Amino acid sequence: MPTAAHRHALDLGRFVVASPSSFHAAHEGARRLAEAGFRVLSEADDWPFGPGGYAVVRDGALIAWVIPDGVGPLTAFRILGAHTDSPSFKLKPKPTAGAYGWLQAGVEVYGGPMLNSWLDRELRLAGRLVMLDGAEHLVATGPLLRFPQLAIHLDRAVNDGLKLDKQRHMNPVWGLGDASQADLLGLVAREAGVDAAQVGGYDLVVADAQEPSVFGADGEFLASGRLDNLSSVHAGLTALARVLDSARETAIPVLAAFDHEEVGSSTRSGASGPFLEDVLARIGDGLSATATDRRRAFAASWHISADAGHAIHPNYPEKHDPANRPVLNGGPLLKINAQQRYATDAAGAALWARLCAEAEVPYQEFVSNNDVPCGSTIGPLTATRLGIRTVDVGVPLLSMHSARELAGVQDPWRLALVAERFFAG
Repeated sequence: MPTAAHRHALDLGRFVVASPSSFHAAHEGARRLAEAGFRVLSEADDWPFGPGGYAVVRDGALIAWVIPDGVGPLTAFRILGAHTDSPSFKLKPKPTAGAYGWLQAGVEVYGGPMLNSWLDRELRLAGRLVMLDGAEHLVATGPLLRFPQLAIHLDRAVNDGLKLDKQRHMNPVWGLGDASQADLLGLVAREAGVDAAQVGGYDLVVADAQEPSVFGADGEFLASGRLDNLSSVHAGLTALARVLDSARETAIPVLAAFDHEEVGSSTRSGASGPFLEDVLARIGDGLSATATDRRRAFAASWHISADAGHAIHPNYPEKHDPANRPVLNGGPLLKINAQQRYATDAAGAALWARLCAEAEVPYQEFVSNNDVPCGSTIGPLTATRLGIRTVDVGVPLLSMHSARELAGVQDPWRLALVAERFFAG
């Protein structure tokens, strides 16, 4: 009989399959929330502010919230932040290329993918097409592309060290023929059912075509693309839907799933942009909050930045801190960094410990080896922009930024349980 954690992992897999791009993730999240009873709003419309659940999509980002009965202008927010994008490759202008009878795609590296992990696997193109009249269409192809690796017979030293040139070697093949007679964008447009001549712009990325899989001696592992960071987005969606009818008047739960974290977040739909502040301001306006009321509410608010972190790698233990060595299925991570690459401080650590205890969930602490540079998250960005107290957490992974990452089955479910306690106020 599947456990709750296994059912959650399988549903996370379905969410990943439905979300090959950030645009798909935002729309799939909104679709799921609408199915759960949330009302999906447009930024251009007047918003209702009565009790209930609401969601709004901006490009590849999604923000959703619940207004409980009895809230007022000073009610605090409980915000779970995550991101919808993952390291990948983005289709360039004039994308149809090729040579020697091969059709290839011109792509640009997006974020920091592990290039070798994308070799020799079937890949999709996914994202949005924007027509000349402004209409937008989501599109996702089936298996279409492949980055073929050079055979070992032609590179006898490949196992001594593979070095990939991003411009020369990362040009996927998608067919055979004369590139001057082919049209990759036209193929994608046909997949979307639109006229290629009317496509004015596009945001298309490469995604793994292999479906997620639960495996291991006891079914303890989940292998999937985009676990960084759809594992957090999915946990937040699950938790927010579960508190729709039970959220208390002490806090307004908010899920903020931003785009463009992997490339710095400095966009209108990224964590450094105005999206979250815009939504919180409009919620405050609906509650008749003054500017001072809003700042008082922020002072009482909390933000949990949920992003994937590193489990100890059994083949590279020297890359990890000798005392803090998280494992898969040991519980979600509390992420700590003295340089404030993560926003966790003592108050945030205490909040996290209390929430995990209430949810009866174990957690693990993560800190980087002093000789290994630490990555960052949206946590410090939101804390800096809004002044809201922030704690950084996440699901432990192996193979982060690979085309196919590895998680434990228990940890995403446990993150959802803690997020539910957090949203409950």
